[in-house]
Amino acid sequence: MLLVLRQITPLRTTLQKNHHFLLRLAALIAVPMVSVGLHALVSRKHRGCDLTEQPTAWENQTNNQGVRKRTMGRKTSKKHAGVNTDYTVESVSGGNADDNDRPHKDKKTTPVPQTSFLRKQIDPETAKYFAEIANAIEGTEIDPEERSVICGNALEETRGKEAELATDYIISHTLQTLLEGCSLDHLCTFLQSCAKNFSHIAADRSGSHVVETALKSLSFHLQDNENHSLIEHALKKICKAIVVNPVDIMCNCHGSHVLRSLLCLFKGVPLEEFHSTKSSVGLAERLNLKAPHAKNVSLQPVQIFPSLLKKFVSEMLNTASEDISKLQMNQYSSLVLQTVLKSLAGNEQELLHLIRVLLGSSAGSANAGNLLEGIPIRNILRLVEETAYSHLMEAILEFAPETLYDELLTKVFRKSLFRMSSHHCANFVVQALASHAKSQDHMDLIWEELGTKFRDLFEMGKSGVVVSVLAATQRLHSHEHECCQAIAASVCTGDEFPKGIVPRILFLENFFCSRDKSNWSWPHGTKIHVVGSLILQSIFRLPSELIQVYITSITSLEEHHVLEASKDPSGSRFIESFLNSNISGKQKRKLVAKLRGHFGELSVHPFGSFTVEKCFTASNLNLRETIVSEMLPLQPELSKSKQGPYLLRKLDIDGFARQPDLWKSRQASQQSALKEFYATFGPKETKSFEKESFLADTVSKSKPGKLKDIRKEIETTLASAKTSITPFLAHQVSKKVKRSKDEKKRHRKDGESESKRKKIKV
Repeated sequence: MLLVLRQITPLRTTLQKNHHFLLRLAALIAVPMVSVGLHALVSRKHRGCDLTEQPTAWENQTNNQGVRKRTMGRKTSKKHAGVNTDYTVESVSGGNADDNDRPHKDKKTTPVPQTSFLRKQIDPETAKYFAEIANAIEGTEIDPEERSVICGNALEETRGKEAELATDYIISHTLQTLLEGCSLDHLCTFLQSCAKNFSHIAADRSGSHVVETALKSLSFHLQDNENHSLIEHALKKICKAIVVNPVDIMCNCHGSHVLRSLLCLFKGVPLEEFHSTKSSVGLAERLNLKAPHAKNVSLQPVQIFPSLLKKFVSEMLNTASEDISKLQMNQYSSLVLQTVLKSLAGNEQELLHLIRVLLGSSAGSANAGNLLEGIPIRNILRLVEETAYSHLMEAILEFAPETLYDELLTKVFRKSLFRMSSHHCANFVVQALASHAKSQDHMDLIWEELGTKFRDLFEMGKSGVVVSVLAATQRLHSHEHECCQAIAASVCTGDEFPKGIVPRILFLENFFCSRDKSNWSWPHGTKIHVVGSLILQSIFRLPSELIQVYITSITSLEEHHVLEASKDPSGSRFIESFLNSNISGKQKRKLVAKLRGHFGELSVHPFGSFTVEKCFTASNLNLRETIVSEMLPLQPELSKSKQGPYLLRKLDIDGFARQPDLWKSRQASQQSALKEFYATFGPKETKSFEKESFLADTVSKSKPGKLKDIRKEIETTLASAKTSITPFLAHQVSKKVKRSKDEKKRHRKDGESESKRKKIKV
């Protein structure tokens, strides 16, 4: 190898005038160096990886084979190691219903060009050293203390070469391993040394992973308060490097992620939790399936570095104030700004200042009663139609103080809600407005503009707006009945009312796309619309007196339609919500009876099995016996299915097979205990019971949550009574009496033996 280098050196000196040719030649020289000097990399399965030159952005699609997937979600495609030309699109999740309506990439958003950074070539000795380190620490078991020493010593060799090594595709992986195993001192020293070129490292595909690994390792040391001063010193140096030119980092797909990780560290929140933007989470919150603002509460622990966070955000915004319009429109900077809003949750003054800046305020400070002074309102209405800014506005509405939310609704968005609901991006802002409404007055304004437009929204495919308004009416207990009536009227009128309400909501998209709506019928083999199912699930959580037309509609479904819905992932959820509701047991059993003869096939179906369990709970003794008898021949198949073993235990199918009469007696005993318990401890209005009714009949006016808790508690206790024919309460009393008699006998015997021992001693 050295001989080859000596022969080529004179040639390299003669070609200094042709710089590009020299770089290409250097790249060719590096290939044999990897194969000979870095033999250790063979065990890591890096085939065709070049230490000095990597494929450019347009070569990514063809040259990404044969490379092992790395940790931290790194993509296998590579870019040129010298110039930052990578602008891959990162998916942006808004966390809303109908998220597929919003394009994930804003065509009008153009990436901000980064300053070219040509890193120095890594010399062969350094490359060989880190290859040997990789062999020594990867895939081998080493004592933790010894590993920490090796990692620390290796990191010391990176002094002055952090940018070159961190942005190298292969060595960057070794650096990540070293940063995970080194001590806190070496970790902080490495980060401080990176500060000089932090912007270039963070904006690089490989370098960003190195920095994030270092930040993640720092988070593990936050548990010890003695480490805070050392960590804070290192973070201050990084922050000073960032605020010099934050715009370039914020608008870069890799740099954006690094900044979000840094903000997580300031907040003291796990990186995975803070970066989580799953649409299902946001949708669950908007539909009241999770506690209101549950995300806000989870993201408000005791801040580790509160003053440093405020100063960093303040200086970063001051430096980037002239580029706010650019940051508003860029999808990557929008993600950073959303994370900043989450980080400041709970700090009302800081949030107020930040939001005013993001809204384009030109005034220095807000005036009481006019928080939007100096903010161009028309500009906001235009920006919410852009993908990146609509996501940012959703976060603003979520974390805005109540006074600012009130002014945004009344002074900016009022009289524009329906127009915004018609837009593929702005409609998500309307959903956020409804989801974060603070009072009934806010709900009145929203209802005034959208309450009569449900049919238009359904026809435009903006059902997510309707769902958000429905959930808001339930949360604020305002316009609940009117909302249910408006939804029913928007899908069904004339002779089909109310029978056709539930089928048309279940197949919203199919119904509103049909040309002949008057002759529309249940489309067999078509999946049930997810949002339609969610609407019905929300409606069945309301008091039964408000939803009588929906009850009539669902109990009027054909038997084969109920069976088909029970096998659908969204349909089974909607049927379960009906059976879990506070509707009378008589109406529930009317629906359950439509599945007679199909309980066996449903019990082995992945979705229908859940419906069978709910049917059993809502049924009387005769229906329960029917359900179990239909499942009995399928015991072998049930034992092999996912939900089957649970159903076998819950329904006690084995007990029914052995002794049907005893099984009936136990079911009656359980029901008797539930009735006695609820007659004693339940609400006064529920102490009268119908004949042949189970608990679902008698507590239709009680709260579903309390009923579930009571039922779980009693069923757990009843498990011990499964082998007895006697009523549950008598069984428990007899046990206590027997136990007390046994204890008295034991005490009496102990007393007699003690007296005998005393006599012997005397």
